[in-house]
Amino acid sequence: MLDANLKTQLKAYLERVKQPIEIVAYPDDSATSRQMMELLADIAEASTLVNINENVDGAGRRPSFTVNRPAGDIGIRFSGLPMGHEFTSLVLALLQAGGYPPKVSDEVIAQIKAIEGDYHFETFISLTCHNCPDVVQALNLMAVLNPRIRHEMIDGGVFQDEVTRRQIMGVPAIFLNGEPFGQGRMELEEILAKLDTSSVAREAAKIDAKDPFDVLVVGGGPAGAAAAIYAARKGIRTGIVAERFGGQVMDTLGIENFISVTATEGPKLVRSLEEHVRTYEVDIMNQQRAKALATVDGLHEVTLESGAKLKAKALILATGARWREMKVPGEEQYKTKGVAFCPHCDGPLFKGKRVAVIGGGNSGVEAAIDLAGIVAHVTLLEFDSQLRADAVLVTKLKSLANVTILTQAQTTEVTGDGNKVNGLVYKDRTTGETHRLALEGIFVQIGLLPNTDWLRGTVELTQRGEVIVGHHGETSVPGIFAAGDVTTVPYKQIIIAMGEGAKASLGAFDHLIRSSVQAA
Repeated sequence: MLDANLKTQLKAYLERVKQPIEIVAYPDDSATSRQMMELLADIAEASTLVNINENVDGAGRRPSFTVNRPAGDIGIRFSGLPMGHEFTSLVLALLQAGGYPPKVSDEVIAQIKAIEGDYHFETFISLTCHNCPDVVQALNLMAVLNPRIRHEMIDGGVFQDEVTRRQIMGVPAIFLNGEPFGQGRMELEEILAKLDTSSVAREAAKIDAKDPFDVLVVGGGPAGAAAAIYAARKGIRTGIVAERFGGQVMDTLGIENFISVTATEGPKLVRSLEEHVRTYEVDIMNQQRAKALATVDGLHEVTLESGAKLKAKALILATGARWREMKVPGEEQYKTKGVAFCPHCDGPLFKGKRVAVIGGGNSGVEAAIDLAGIVAHVTLLEFDSQLRADAVLVTKLKSLANVTILTQAQTTEVTGDGNKVNGLVYKDRTTGETHRLALEGIFVQIGLLPNTDWLRGTVELTQRGEVIVGHHGETSVPGIFAAGDVTTVPYKQIIIAMGEGAKASLGAFDHLIRSSVQAA
């Protein structure tokens, strides 16, 4: 199943295993099952501490296998074949079941162990989803640490009938004790906050008690990470508060234009960013959303959704951007029920179905090309008179037999049956006529909106909501700087955001020096 290179890597990882691992396989007569058994044989070959057994009569999904200890106190199950992005989840589950310590704080470990009650999580994933492994790995870790927590990863591509029955139209889709628990990427801290509701108040109290920072960065994407690193290197008290460390980069599959790195993936780059930030004395406050900004007694004060407040002498805004929505009737109602924003994550769930892609830029055309290899038919709708994507992408798109391109098409409504999408309505901007397309999925790819709703009335913004910045990253308010996709700087690229983050940080440091001299 595994090639020679993967076998070598697996063997090296499993040398870290300290105690026996018991894997029980639940095969059937499918091709996926045969591949699963080959994979398990490769795992057993890689470590003498791994024992494989088969269960031909037991209950549960097939093909699947459990990862446990001989004592039987771990509830991890993989239903389907955990390859692609989920191979890392499998390796981590084996290591943690085998006694290798997880890379989380002692405080988080204690919080997981203290959770009371019985919890059976099921996570439906697709092997092309780069957000799914974060959820799978978080819940697997919880199952390793707390015997009353069980978790099962389920490949939606293998269990299509169940996906249809449960009306799952987006991944990761998380169920707890049979009921919907969460949709989309969730980090360990976010899952714990939903289970341990008092943890939000505890964390807010800790944040509220912090002394003012010299530099506080709001946002954990490439701009925010670069800003924090440059500030910390100056030896000043630095903090970074983020709703989701990594930001939009976590939703980016392939990155091939980051200079000096031939190719990488968003989540991998984010891990490197966070590791780099953590090499310095930066106070990282993740899973915290900014709500309001004010200046009080010469300090800039950020109020969080939790109610906690953070103060700083200098502030760097790097809150990035989010997917732009169509803002048409039915879109909000059918989000995760056919309206999607990530073709890589959710595309496999629409295998053999009809979908539409809204947007004719690079993102939209790339999405249509990728989806054409999975779904029955793709209709791409572009508002303008021609596609705006690179010529090479447009040529590729036009060569695909199962793609229809509609220009001068304005989407006016998303329709559905109350449970899921069944079509859309668009207006031909040339003739004024309206038409309806019958389909099962809609992928919106029409650009980004800056995350500045919480800043209105504080710093100066453009009509589009971007923060207006000067040559040093300064905003209209002295001591407040901004960087990255949230600003007016053109060309929203990772490498540009990093440079702008560094520049804003240097600008903030220069401001602090000048302010201290003036005060003296």
